[in-house]
Amino acid sequence: MNIEKKYELLKNKLKEMGKVVIAYSGGVDSNFLLKVASDVLGENAVAVTVHAMMHSNREIEEAKEYTREFGVKHEVIKVDNFNEKGFIENGPKRCYYCKCAVFDMIKNYALKNNIKYILDGTNLDDLGDYRPGLKALEELEIVSPLKDCGLTKEEIRILSKKLGLKTYNKPSFACLASRIPYGDKITEEKLRLVEESENYLQDLGFRQYRVRIHGDIARIEVAKDEICKFFDDEMMKNVYTKLKDIGFKYVTLDLNGYEMGSLNK
Repeated sequence: MNIEKKYELLKNKLKEMGKVVIAYSGGVDSNFLLKVASDVLGENAVAVTVHAMMHSNREIEEAKEYTREFGVKHEVIKVDNFNEKGFIENGPKRCYYCKCAVFDMIKNYALKNNIKYILDGTNLDDLGDYRPGLKALEELEIVSPLKDCGLTKEEIRILSKKLGLKTYNKPSFACLASRIPYGDKITEEKLRLVEESENYLQDLGFRQYRVRIHGDIARIEVAKDEICKFFDDEMMKNVYTKLKDIGFKYVTLDLNGYEMGSLNK
């Protein structure tokens, strides 16, 4: 099936649902899904964002900005104390426990507002990585229309560009907990260390980056074509000094560059 037929299939599926809640992060996939849903369903498409400690405040603010531009109703559920045990203990099924807790909140919102369908932005390419959270979506009967229509990440970017969405070339982003190796307890302090460090890299102009935390060591990953920016005395000094000030004892650069799902290995 070509990309245009997939796009038409998506619109038809949304039209059949009538009224939907979209689990919304403001990333490439959920932003595309929300735009198409709002075009098809108007005010019957509602965005819901859960804002807990594993989410970047900067990403949340971007999500709010996008929904304002669309003129879509956007509910932000603020969670001040996200204490899901399976998530905090950070085993290999961390994402499963997190998704269960987050989507329970979204399901409660949908139930209170008499909305039957809850959608997420899982795409076809997401099936190729280790993603225990997908099991939670299946158990909770969350609908993934992008995946169901066979849309890949690249196709979503192409369609997003055609629709004039700012996110068409937005780098991939995952929750901050993905920077902490399995088995290391997740804490608010660790997540804020990562968030502040990554905000700094973004402010320096890096597009694809991660700051993985290993005890008191920061392991920086950036896209391979951006590694060369570090081979400058001033850049290395500034990054080292800033991350030390943020709270790391050692600051390192991963010479293999950014790799999606590297901690899953």
